[in-house]
Amino acid sequence: MNVPADPLLLARLQFGANISFHILFPSINMALAWLLLYFRLRGRGVQGAPWLAAYRTWVKVFALSFALGVVSGVTMSFQFGTNWPGFMQRVGNIAGPLLGYEVLTAFFLEATFLGVMLFGQRRVSERMHLTATALVAVGTSLSAFWILALNSWMQTPAGYRLIDGQAHAASWWAVIFNPSFPYRFVHMMLASGLTVAFLVAGLSAYRRLRGERSAELAVTQRPAVRLAAVLIPLQIAVGDLHGLNTLEHQPAKIAAMEAIWHTERAADLRLVAWPDEKTRSNRFEITLPDAASLILTHSRDGELRGLDSFPDHPPVAPLFWAFRVMVGVGLLMLAVSWLAAWQMRRGGEPTQVVQRALLAMTFSGWLAVLAGWYVTEIGRQPWIVYGVLRTAEVASGVPAPMIGLSLALYLTLYAVLIVAYVSVLFYLARKAGDAGGA
Repeated sequence: MNVPADPLLLARLQFGANISFHILFPSINMALAWLLLYFRLRGRGVQGAPWLAAYRTWVKVFALSFALGVVSGVTMSFQFGTNWPGFMQRVGNIAGPLLGYEVLTAFFLEATFLGVMLFGQRRVSERMHLTATALVAVGTSLSAFWILALNSWMQTPAGYRLIDGQAHAASWWAVIFNPSFPYRFVHMMLASGLTVAFLVAGLSAYRRLRGERSAELAVTQRPAVRLAAVLIPLQIAVGDLHGLNTLEHQPAKIAAMEAIWHTERAADLRLVAWPDEKTRSNRFEITLPDAASLILTHSRDGELRGLDSFPDHPPVAPLFWAFRVMVGVGLLMLAVSWLAAWQMRRGGEPTQVVQRALLAMTFSGWLAVLAGWYVTEIGRQPWIVYGVLRTAEVASGVPAPMIGLSLALYLTLYAVLIVAYVSVLFYLARKAGDAGGA
C-alpha cells in the first residue's frame, strides 16, 4: 500500500537538512576568527614563528569553512522562495531588513578582508594584516548577531504589530533585543568557542599521536584545551539561564524536552525514557526524584506545566532525545577538557589515553550544536513564528515528489561534501606535521 508523502513534512525535512549542513561552518568560523587573531597577535616579534605557523595552518581551515558556509547559505535562502513563499509575504518586513543588515554590516566585512588575511601577510604591513584579521573576526560575530536576532524573534516575537495579516516593526530595538536573544546569542557564541576548541585540540592530538613534536603544535593544543576547560562551565551556566527563559516564554517546548505529559509539582527528571505520544506516557523511565522542578524552577516543589496544558505542542521524542544528546556531549566536554588541562599544568602534556579522547572528541562541538539546534527549531513547531504564524500557513504548493527528489539530491551532495571537508582537515593536519614535525 502506497502512503502519499506529506509535502509539508518533506519541505521541513529539506530545510532541516540544509540548515544542519550550513550551521556546521559558521559554528567553526565565529570562534576560529578570534583564535586566529590571538595566534596573529602572539606571532609578532622574534619568538613568534610557531604562532605564525599555527596561524597559517588554521587560516586555511577558516577559508574552507567560509566557502562552504557561503554556498550552503545561498542554497538555504533559495528555499524561502521555493518551499516557504508565505514567510516573506507575512513577516518579510521584519526578516528582510535583519537579513539585509547581516549582509551589509557583516558579510561584506568578512568577504572584503578575508583576501587580505589569506594572501596579504607578505604583501601588506603587519599592522594592516592584524587589522584585517580583527575585522574578519568582528564580521563573523556581527553575522551571528543579526542571524540570531531574527531566529530569536521567531522564537519570542516582540516589538511588532500586525497590519492586514503582515508583521510590521513597531520598535526595532524590541525586535532585535527580544526576550530570548541575549541568552541565545551568548549560548551560540560559547558553543562556537567549544566547537573550535575541541576541533583544534583534536587535530593537534592527531598530530601528536602520529609522532609530531613541532614548536607549532606545542603552542596550538594548550590554548585550545584551556579554552574548552574555561568555556564549558560558562556554557552550563548560560544554558541554565536560557532554560529559565524558555520556561517563561515557551513552556510547551520545556514540557516536550522533559516529556512531562501532565502538570506536576516536584517533577522528576527523566534521565532516560521512551516518550509515547499515542498513550501520552513514558516507557522505561529512569528518573531523579524532584530534580526537574529543582533544575527548571530552582525550587524542589516548583510546578511544571504538562503537555496536556497546550492545545498545540511540538513532537516529544525528537526534543527529548536531542536535548539529552546535547547535555551528554557537554558533560563529556567538561570531563575531557578538565582532565587534559589538569595534565597540562606546569608544562606537562596529556597522556596517550587523553590524546586519544581528544581525538575522538574532535567534532563533538558539531554534535552538540546540531542537537541544540534541533531542540530550538523542532521545539517551535507547529509555529514558524511562535504564537503568531503557523508553519503550514507559509508552505508552498510544490508537489511532494519534487520536494522529495531535491531532498535526496541535497542529502547525497551534503554527504559527499562533509566527507571531503573532514578529509581535507586531516590532510591539512598531516601536511602541517610533515612540514614542521620532528
